[in-house]
Amino acid sequence: MTDELALPEGVTIEDIKHAFETMSLEEMVAFMPESPDTAELVAHYPNLAAVEVRDVAIAGRHGEVRARHYRVPGDLSGAGLVWVHGGGFIGGDLDMAESHWVGLTIAARGFPVLAVEYTKCLDGVHYPVPSDDILDAWLWACANSVELGTTADRLHIGGASAGGNLTAGVVKRLRDDASPMPASLVLVYGLVHPELPPMSESLATSVAQLGSFTPEAVRGINLMYVDDEAGLADPYAFAANGDTSGQPPVYVLNSEADSLRASGEAYAAQLENAGVVVKVEFEPGTGHGHLNQPFLPGGERSLDRIAEWLDS
Repeated sequence: MTDELALPEGVTIEDIKHAFETMSLEEMVAFMPESPDTAELVAHYPNLAAVEVRDVAIAGRHGEVRARHYRVPGDLSGAGLVWVHGGGFIGGDLDMAESHWVGLTIAARGFPVLAVEYTKCLDGVHYPVPSDDILDAWLWACANSVELGTTADRLHIGGASAGGNLTAGVVKRLRDDASPMPASLVLVYGLVHPELPPMSESLATSVAQLGSFTPEAVRGINLMYVDDEAGLADPYAFAANGDTSGQPPVYVLNSEADSLRASGEAYAAQLENAGVVVKVEFEPGTGHGHLNQPFLPGGERSLDRIAEWLDS
């Protein structure tokens, strides 16, 4: 790996390898580090105190969609972001760092954020329900963009891990439904292929040092999302399926030691070949889920990168 891996306090590389090698998806979600609350985040990052936060209830086709709005008071005329957390389609919420820390930090930079919750794939729930939740939240955000602190044409959409999958699929749905398109897609260590693409030699070397999702685990996660083999071919459940042209600019940001980086890099190549403006990078010294690890340099650098992308 290009940098020494930064890990949360009390977690070792052996712990992470053990998680990937022995735990079920449900156990791995439970293994995620406990997220700090707002007071702990503000104590470490005092500039976050300026951000106003309010919960929002959005009427969706499957019921209420929970969301959280972040903004610094004042007349904001710049970009805004609709953001979606990960969690293997079965875990995560608006309080996890990958949602709350991201929302606070990006808003503190002057970009209002609407962080969105979605129905998890539990108790018989599968695609398209989570995708519909994100689509409904996006359409609500466009209709209420001034209230959020931006304008519809300056709204971006993005997500991490499972949230990256959901937002990438929604962008294709918007394209094909002639609905309002985002200014860009921010895809952070997302999985957008039904089967994990082959890893490059450098990626395989990084993954061997830390451990990451196996192709079998990826397939299991994807089947939990879509329920059956037919769903694996759906072009909206997995954005890498089918035509990838006609999309807004895409920023792909991967973790260095993460097998899902193979999906992000392969999708970036597909987009470029289809004529879509794309930028692809990885964050050195990080493993999967590094935006769920506040107080560490990898996540801080990635939030800097995302803010720079929104500002560009």
